[in-house]
Amino acid sequence: MKKILLVDDEAGIQMLYREEFEDAGYEVISAITGEEGLEKFRSESPDLVVLDIQMPGMNGIETLRQMKMDNPNLPVILSSAYNEYKQDLGAWASDAYIVKSSNIDDLKAAVAKLLE
Repeated sequence: MKKILLVDDEAGIQMLYREEFEDAGYEVISAITGEEGLEKFRSESPDLVVLDIQMPGMNGIETLRQMKMDNPNLPVILSSAYNEYKQDLGAWASDAYIVKSSNIDDLKAAVAKLLE
């Protein structure tokens, strides 16, 4: 079973993504800050990370940078409510950039593609 690390500070997003990914057959580990996400990334060895950008403390771009330094081949999807971060040079290290929505078909498709 493939393991997804979900790093997002919004409880509603955590609940939606967890339910959808578990229904699709993935194991889901979650964190609510970049720092906690890095700890779980290092201890749990996920197959893929879904990472929010705007979080308290360490933001998603910095978390992404640290994760890619530790494991450059790990697929990371940035998921943000803001499309403008797509132009941020730091976001280019991600494997996909998805704008948050109540319809998560694009996110699920990106996860499936990156884990095949």
